[in-house]
Amino acid sequence: MGFKTPISALVLIHTKDLQVLLLERADKAGFWQSVTGSLEEGETPREAAIREVREETGLIATDYNFYDMHASNVYEIYEHWRYRYAPGVTHNTEHLFGLELPAPLPVQLAVDEHLNYEWLDWREAAKKVFSWTNVDALRRLGERHNLTL
Repeated sequence: MGFKTPISALVLIHTKDLQVLLLERADKAGFWQSVTGSLEEGETPREAAIREVREETGLIATDYNFYDMHASNVYEIYEHWRYRYAPGVTHNTEHLFGLELPAPLPVQLAVDEHLNYEWLDWREAAKKVFSWTNVDALRRLGERHNLTL
C-alpha cells in the first residue's frame, strides 16, 4: 500500500433543519468527525467525496442534494497520522462538500474506520468534532442558512 495523498474531501451530511451526522473514529476513540478521506490516484475531490460517503455510511450521495461548498482548508497533519504520508509531508488540503438528506437516516458504518454515529444539531456538532476544519465547515453550513455559531 502506498502513501496517502495529502488532498482530501470532507462531507457534511445534514438535514434541511441542520441535524448533522457525526462519526466516531475507530483508530482514535472519542474523536468525532464528518465523513472525510484522501483522494485516490486520478480522483477529483468531488469523486473522492462521493466515494467516501458510500464507503463510510452506505449512502449514495448523488441520490440526494450533494453540493460543493467551494471552499477548502489547509491544515497540519497530526503527528500520529503522518506515517500514512510520504516522508516530509506535513500538511493536507481538505475540500468541503455538503450532502442534504430529507431526514436523519440510519447509516452502515465502515467498521474498520468508525465505531459509532450520531445525529446532532449543527451547533452541538461543532462542539463535538475534534478538528478546526470540521468546525469551519459547520460554520459555513450555518452561514448558508443565515445562522451563526
